[in-house]
Amino acid sequence: MDFLTNAIDTLNKYIWSYPEDFPIMIVLLLGTGLFISFRLGWIQLRQLKHSIDITRGKYDDPSHAGDVSHFQALSAALSATIGIGNIAGVAIAIHFGGPGALFWMWVTGILGTSLKYAECTLAMKYRKINPDGTASGGPMYYIEQALGWKWLAVVFAGAASICALATGNAIQAFTVADQLNSDFAIPQWTTGLVIAILVGLVIVGGMKRIGKVTAVLAPAMTVIYVAGALMIILLNFDKLPGAFEAIISGAFTPSGAVGGFAGSTFMYTLVWGIKRGLFSNEAGQGSAPIAHAAAKTDEPVREGTVAMMGPYIDTITICTLTGLAIIVTDAWTVMVNGEALNASPMTAYAFKVGLPFLNGYGNYIVTAAVLLFASSTMITWSYYGDRSIQYLFGNWVVMPYRYLYCIMIFVGAITHLEAVWAFGDTMLGLMALPNLIALVALSGVITKMTKKYYSREHKPIN
Repeated sequence: MDFLTNAIDTLNKYIWSYPEDFPIMIVLLLGTGLFISFRLGWIQLRQLKHSIDITRGKYDDPSHAGDVSHFQALSAALSATIGIGNIAGVAIAIHFGGPGALFWMWVTGILGTSLKYAECTLAMKYRKINPDGTASGGPMYYIEQALGWKWLAVVFAGAASICALATGNAIQAFTVADQLNSDFAIPQWTTGLVIAILVGLVIVGGMKRIGKVTAVLAPAMTVIYVAGALMIILLNFDKLPGAFEAIISGAFTPSGAVGGFAGSTFMYTLVWGIKRGLFSNEAGQGSAPIAHAAAKTDEPVREGTVAMMGPYIDTITICTLTGLAIIVTDAWTVMVNGEALNASPMTAYAFKVGLPFLNGYGNYIVTAAVLLFASSTMITWSYYGDRSIQYLFGNWVVMPYRYLYCIMIFVGAITHLEAVWAFGDTMLGLMALPNLIALVALSGVITKMTKKYYSREHKPIN
């Protein structure tokens, strides 16, 4: 086990920290985001209103091919992105990179909107409608069909099918089990077993059932969590100027290690902000296009425009609220038994002390959010794994993969935090790499589709 842990840790560092001066993965993420944003004329800002209108259902047409509505597709994608990254991920970024890491999460979110648009537009254009009427799409399809690079498509699908077992599964299960064990002393294996069974009952129904479940869970869990974070910020409104000052100054001139701040260099802060930002919104990773490819529409650009909402909701809004709640309550500097708080316990502490009118029970809002966020994320990521493994081996392997997925929920719940997150980050990087290459190579196709779509008049159907 030690050998495997060391191997994963080494590979993770190579992907995210080589070379040390400016890691290649960071260059690819930021560079591709800037390139696509400029090439599309910062579409994430120009067409935000149109994105909101589509999401509201103004252009839904039930006669179009696909499995779910625009809103359900966005809900499914958000259910995979709004999750542990918004609670534990932000806390981990601040723990290791200081408050300045939140600034780099913002950068990832803004640039991520254009990446989400590009990858989801391509996913819709090159998706496959199966004989049973369901849709299959994602980077593996546009890499193979548009570029003819079958080998790269296989690399992506392989990484995605494994990543689903890590970032979308094991990390979620561990965080829930750890939080419930901390709050209620529930054994982690018990939590893992119960969640595995409950998630299994949902995912056997396929994308249509996933879409219906996440369309309810995503908005509900978001409202509960956001309300709590907003209340903390309002109660500590006088500390906001100092919080923003710490974020901005810490982004470029990080201070020495104090409290929860284990990093002391600019690059360390940047890497943790970008890495946790990507984990949060998945922009450029190639996962969201798999969900958006199932939308009922014959306009690829329209679904890409809907997808732009993801990073705005996920990183720019929810991650910011989490980060501010942690900073204004000084949760990131708290030491317990000689160790700084980290992951969801840090966020839980912020809610506990930041909501004094709940008499010390504010942390249970985080507990409930962890449970809801993680459950919906695991449900949607099972679909991502489904489509990836189907691409590699065909329909026959989908059901066995779902059983393996449920088993990995249990395994993740009883594994150590460091090993689970390192494995997840490793697969996240391996999954993003081929997708980012494809987005750059197909940027001309995306630009032509965008200009053609927005040169026409678009009248609402509903």
